[in-house]
Formats: sequence, C-alpha cells, structure tokens
Amino acid sequence: MNVQVIAGPDGAILWTSGAMSGKTHDLTAARAWGIPREAEKAGILTPADKDYQGIGGSVVITPYKGKNKPEPSSGS
Repeated sequence: MNVQVIAGPDGAILWTSGAMSGKTHDLTAARAWGIPREAEKAGILTPADKDYQGIGGSVVITPYKGKNKPEPSSGS
C-alpha cells in the first residue's frame, strides 16, 4: 500500500492521501495526488527522500544523487 503523508516540522500529520497499490512508486503517487503542484503554489519548502528525485519545481528538496557531491555549506 502506498499512502503519501505531509507532516509539519513538529511531526504533526497535516494531510494523508488515499491508498494506492504498493507497487506504485512514491514519485508517481505524489504526482497523482498533486503534491508537487500544491507545494509549489503554496511556496512551501518540502524536504523529501531520494524516491522523489526528479519531481521538478523549486520547493521539493531531495538528497544529492551521484558522485562528486558538493561540499556542505558552513552556515556562516
């Protein structure tokens, strides 16, 4: 079963999708439920895991994939 969940920074569940077949890829499910479009419209920065790479838009952030990863910023 594939259920998409959107949680707030404190872990509180804000939204859950309906259930899709377990063989449905997370990226396919997110697109089917309109998650990327709604996040973009709302301007909500959305961290996601590697399953969401290639989702497009500017607000969904996924881990870097591949070799020669950039150095993390020092935050200063």
